[in-house]
Order: sequence, then structure tokens, then C-alpha cells
Amino acid sequence: MPAWDQLLEGLDARPQSAQLSWLRSQALERLREIGRLRGDRHVIIYFSAFLQKPQAPADRLQITYEDLNAFMSVMFGMTWTRGLTLILHTPGGLTNAAETLVAYVRSKFADIEVIIPTYAMSAGTMISLAANRLVMGRQSQLGPIDPQFVMGQRAQSARAIVDQFDEAKKEILANSATAGVWFPVLQAIGPALLQEARNALAYGERMVGDWLQRYMFVGRENSDQLARAAARHFNDAANHKSHGRRIDRDEARAQQIVVEDLEANQALQEAVLTLYHLFTIAVERGPAGKLLHSDMDRMFVKNWAEPQLRLPGLPIQVGIRPPTER
Repeated sequence: MPAWDQLLEGLDARPQSAQLSWLRSQALERLREIGRLRGDRHVIIYFSAFLQKPQAPADRLQITYEDLNAFMSVMFGMTWTRGLTLILHTPGGLTNAAETLVAYVRSKFADIEVIIPTYAMSAGTMISLAANRLVMGRQSQLGPIDPQFVMGQRAQSARAIVDQFDEAKKEILANSATAGVWFPVLQAIGPALLQEARNALAYGERMVGDWLQRYMFVGRENSDQLARAAARHFNDAANHKSHGRRIDRDEARAQQIVVEDLEANQALQEAVLTLYHLFTIAVERGPAGKLLHSDMDRMFVKNWAEPQLRLPGLPIQVGIRPPTER
């Protein structure tokens, strides 16, 4: 596996006009190598620049409805019977968008695995739990799936909203004098937001539980009970305490999630991490906020960057119309 500095040297040794094509060819080589190593499968990498560009607008970094167009584009021409390996690096995004993506990809591929080089958080965890199996390294992590509500400049956990109301109710029933203290808080929550929070928690947990039962846990004894318990664990914000909490492969396995160790196959580990490093360099040097690339050499790019971050030769806007399916 080439070291980080070796990849940078390889990029900088080329004229600026050739750097983009070099990065793309190197990435394609690794995508196809991963497909061979996993048994002649199609491979897609979904890569967000959320670590490099945290100041970018959320729609440039997170899972959104537009990603359906991206998957339709990069999957065009694939052979559905070969199976799909999805390499996922994302902070998460919209629950409904994740549901749409899973429905579309699952309508094409009967066998899907997700490889997590480092982070697949929130809605990324939801997508991962719709796979038949995961591949994770020591550094890889999933995260809680409890929904977040954007209120002003902050994201609030749906579980925190429900728990705060329940705490207020408990204290007021025990001592009516506390009602005045709780009134501003309850007024801010309101009945609609409280119900939306409860609905969102139930919706996400049920959706993930259904996916686990249908795919990863299929054929197991008591698959419905296992699926519900695992979904409840990932949705349990009261236990996790933070939406960004690390859930590693050992904790996932404790919930019966099927996880293979990335380190078990040295060639696979090297190909995956080299691909991850190539995309990290691409988003550091270029304008992309989000990139998808498949072994069919089809790309979708969502750009956002300040001028000094632009990699020469990479378009400032890339728009791909979803093709007519074959």
C-alpha cells in the first residue's frame, strides 16, 4: 500500500492538467481490485468531505434526496446479479433520503455489503444496517441513528425532546410548583414538535429493524426479535448520550450485526485504505464536497469549495442527469 506521502508525491510529480486523470485512474484501479477480491462484484464508493470542509452547506456533504440521481448515474450499465460492495464514508443526512436510496439499490441487488473505512454515521449507519454484512477495521465506526431536529443554529436529538417533556411531566406531577420553571421549556417544545420527535424515533427504529430482519438476519431463528433489539440499541440516545458516539465493530457484533474484519484480508485492506486516501486527497485539493465513483468508471460530483481549494482540471459544477435504465 503506498503511503500518504507517496500518493501526494505521485500526484505532484504530474503536470496540473494531468492530476485529475491520475487520481481518477488510480481510484478506478482500486475499485476494480476490490471487486475482484470480493468475488467479482460491482463496487461504488460514496465519499463525503465532511472532515475536510465542515463549513460547507449540509446539502454538499450529507445524504440527501439528490443522491438518488447520483446512484442511478454511477450504477448505470451494471450487472445486477454480481452483487454490490458499497464503500461508505459519510456523517449521515436525511432519514427519508436514506430510505429512498436503500429501496432503489435493493431493487437492483440481492446481495449488498458495506465497507466502512472510517465513518458511516447516523443515516450512514442506517444504510449500513440494510446490508447483508459489513466490513470494518479497527478504526471504523458506526453511530447512533436517533433523528436530529435543526432548531435555530443547533441540531437537537428527537430523544432529548421526548425525554425533556417526560421529565417535566414527572416533576410537575410530583410538585405543581415546578410548573412555572418548566413553562418556557414546554412552550418551546410545543405539542407538534413533541409528536414529530416521537414519530421520528419510531419511524427510524422500525425501518432499520425491518431491514435487519429482511436482509442481514434472514433465516435466523427469532430474526424479528433480534432485529428489533438491534434497531432499539442503535436508536437508544438515552444510553449513547451523544449522536456522534463511536459504535465499533465489537459493539455491533454484540447486537448480532454481521461484521467481517478488514484486516483479515491484507490485500483488501490495502486497496480500501488506498482508495480512501486518494479520495481524501481529491477533496482536499479540489472543490468536491461529495463524490461517488463506481467500477464502471462513472462519477457523480457535488462541488463546494473556495477558489484556493480547486484542483486544476476539475469542473466547478458537475451535473449528471439520471440515465434511462437498461
